[in-house]
Amino acid sequence: MTNANWNYPTAMRFGAGRIAELHEALAAVGMKKPLLVTDAGLATLPVTLSVLGMLKERGIDVGLFSEVKPNPVAANVEAGIEVLRAGGHDGVIAFGGGSGLDTGKVIAFMAGQTRPMWDFEDVGDWWTRADPAGILPTIAVPTTAGTGSEVGRAGVITDERSQTKKVIFHPLMMPKIVIADPELTIGMPPFITVGTGMDALAHCLEAYCAPGYHPMADGIAVEGIRLVFENLPKVVANPNDIVARGHMMSAAAMGATAFQKGLGGIHALSHPVGALYDTHHGMTNAVFMPYVLISNKSAVEGRLARLAAYLGLAPNFDAFLHALVGLRLRLGVPHTLKDFGVNGDKREQIADMAVVDPTAGGNPIELTRDRALEIFDRALTGRSSR
Repeated sequence: MTNANWNYPTAMRFGAGRIAELHEALAAVGMKKPLLVTDAGLATLPVTLSVLGMLKERGIDVGLFSEVKPNPVAANVEAGIEVLRAGGHDGVIAFGGGSGLDTGKVIAFMAGQTRPMWDFEDVGDWWTRADPAGILPTIAVPTTAGTGSEVGRAGVITDERSQTKKVIFHPLMMPKIVIADPELTIGMPPFITVGTGMDALAHCLEAYCAPGYHPMADGIAVEGIRLVFENLPKVVANPNDIVARGHMMSAAAMGATAFQKGLGGIHALSHPVGALYDTHHGMTNAVFMPYVLISNKSAVEGRLARLAAYLGLAPNFDAFLHALVGLRLRLGVPHTLKDFGVNGDKREQIADMAVVDPTAGGNPIELTRDRALEIFDRALTGRSSR
C-alpha cells in the first residue's frame, strides 16, 4: 500500500507502519507531555501498550486516561479533564475508536474553558462562547475504520440526565495531525470491524442523500461508499488484508469529511437507541439503514440510481437497496431491531428524541414523529413494504 501525506481536511499521515512517526507528530505541534485518551477495553491491549512504550523509550512523558465508556458520558470527560490538569499535560493523543477519539477531543477542548460543557453543544453559534486560547492541541490515532472522528470538529457525548447524545462542537476541535495506520486495526473483533465499517457507510450514504448543494461532499461520499462495498467483505473474510483495511480507513475519514453536508434519519434514530439501550452505534446504523432509505425513496430515488450505476449495478433505487441488504446479510448484520436485542417498549420515547436530534434536519424528507415511528416499526419487524 502506498504511503501518502494529505492535508484535507487536516494533516494526515496515512499508511502501514506510520504509527512510528507519532513522536515526530508530537514535536510538530509542540506537544511535550501528552495525555493518551482511549477506552477502557483498549487500554491494556498490546496495540496501546506498544505505543505507550514507544513514546516512553523516546523520553516522552506520556500519561494515560482510559475511563471512557463505549458510549461516552459527561462524567468520562470530567474525569479526563481532572487527570489532564493534575498531570500538567499540554495536549491529547486521542486513540482508539469513536469513543476514545470523541472523548479525547472534548477533553482537549474543555481543558481551558470555564463554562459547562453543554454550553458548547452544536446549536447555532454556541461554539463562539469558547475561549480559543484554552483549547489544547489533539493528535488523532484511529484504531478502527468507522466513525471518522479523527477528521471531525465535534465529539458526541451522552447527557445521562436526559439520556440523549449531544454534539459538542468547535472548529478548533479538529485534530492537528492524524496518523491513519491500517496495521492498528488488525486486532479488531469481527463485530467491531463490521459495525465500524457500516458506520462509515452510513456517514457516506446519508451525506450523499442529504439535501442541499455540496458537490465536493457528494463526490467524496460516493467514492467512500464504493470503498466500503468492495473492501469491508474482504476485511471480514481476511482480517490481515492490510490493503483492504487501508481502504476502509480512507472510507471512514471520507464519511466524516462528507457529512459536513448533513446526516439524516439513520443517525437520528440510532442516537436515541444507542443512548437508551447502549447499543453499538455503527451496528445500530446498519440495522436502520434500509428502512430509512425505503422511507425516503421518493426524495432520493434518482440520486441512488446514479449511485447504483457508479457501483456497477443496474441504475435504479431497487438495485442499490438489494445490494445493501445483501451486504448486510453477508456481513452478519442483524436484519431487525429485535434480532439486535432492542424491543419496542421505548418506541414513543425514541421517536420523540429522534425528531429533535441534530442530525434529523438533514433527512431528505422531514422526519416527523409519525415518520420516525413508522421507520422504527419497520426496523423492529423487518417489514420492507413501501
